[in-house]
Amino acid sequence: MNHSRNEQLQARKAAATPRGVGVMASFFADRAQGAELWDVEGRRFIDFAGGIAVMNVGHGHPKVVAALQAQAERFTHTCYQVVPYESYVSLAEKINAMTPGTHAKKTAFFSTGAEAVENAIKIARSHTRRSGVIAFGGAFHGRSLFAVALTGKVQPYKAGFGPFPPEIYHAPFPCHCASLAEVKKAVQQIFKADIEPSRVAAIIFEPVQGEGGFNVIQAEAVAWLRELCDEHGIVLIADEVQTGFGRTGRMFAMEHFGIVPDVMVIAKSLAAGMPLSAVCGKAEIMDAPAPGGLGGTYAGNPMAIAAAHAVIDIMDEEQLPQRGAALGEKLKSLLGSLRPHVPQIADVRGLGAMVAVEFNHPASAEPDVDFTKLVQARALQRGLILLSCGVNANVLRFLFPLTIADTLFDEALDILRDALTGA
Repeated sequence: MNHSRNEQLQARKAAATPRGVGVMASFFADRAQGAELWDVEGRRFIDFAGGIAVMNVGHGHPKVVAALQAQAERFTHTCYQVVPYESYVSLAEKINAMTPGTHAKKTAFFSTGAEAVENAIKIARSHTRRSGVIAFGGAFHGRSLFAVALTGKVQPYKAGFGPFPPEIYHAPFPCHCASLAEVKKAVQQIFKADIEPSRVAAIIFEPVQGEGGFNVIQAEAVAWLRELCDEHGIVLIADEVQTGFGRTGRMFAMEHFGIVPDVMVIAKSLAAGMPLSAVCGKAEIMDAPAPGGLGGTYAGNPMAIAAAHAVIDIMDEEQLPQRGAALGEKLKSLLGSLRPHVPQIADVRGLGAMVAVEFNHPASAEPDVDFTKLVQARALQRGLILLSCGVNANVLRFLFPLTIADTLFDEALDILRDALTGA
């Protein structure tokens, strides 16, 4: 019996790699360009996953490729902490200038979002000489042990991996699912029952929760968090790993709220698929750890730094945040028009191009996981890659490259319409 190339690779994958690394697709990538991806058997897909919000400038952007080629010819690694290079410093200068706030800032680079989150906590603890951290239900901050302890979703991220580091507390997230009054009451209860505010080092939140279901924080809650942190000397950390670099219609989601965090965590689309993350914050906070307290062998790798320089240029030249806002509105419009025809659609939400649709059973209003999986499967069968998310796994999120051509975007929307309606 002849087995397909994908089937052969699936068998090898099952034998060679652990089941704990969950994989959505049953096919294997061969090449990708822009917003399209081809598998090893030549089938073409429209990529609305973007490597989980990593490919905002699209696959294989010529400016990114050229930057990587040029850097590879010079050197690929020295370890910045051993022999530094100017490109790291100049990228830090750019990040300091482009992030919200006019105060003096400093930026350190790392490799992954989780690594950046953990270093942001280290920096906050060093600055405040405190240990407690408050995060939110539904949050996702990474898979390393401290980051997953901050994460507010048990399955599949926390199950079986405890015990977790102490002095991490969770409050409900102030979005459509919890009022600000409820959140304030929960935080006050933490201060009364668990830890006094004078021992809290940081509060960390996502302006739009990614894995949690694209839940947009209430604007009033952002202002309240800023006031709360100012009152108690707590470091306010905005996790913009998924929301950053144009995804929400602005370069950073915090720009929508007019509030400046003390520290910002950036990764994913920062370097177009190269492993790079950043922690940017107020200079006096960032300078708290002593020399040697921060770093990492691959942190700020020169190849990834080169890609990030190219990404920043592309974002500006092609006005991708603005394009993302326009594409997001078009997608929201389609989903809104389908609500009378698809009774499972309970909510359409998001900022800019960070759009999601939530499905519930029409009769009971309970999360409809089966319909979510069905729409995802129908779309994939028709050549459109979609990701699910949400604490109840009943949300589909859309993370297309912001560089996607209008004709390709329209084709994807046609596929999505058919997948939703069963046409």
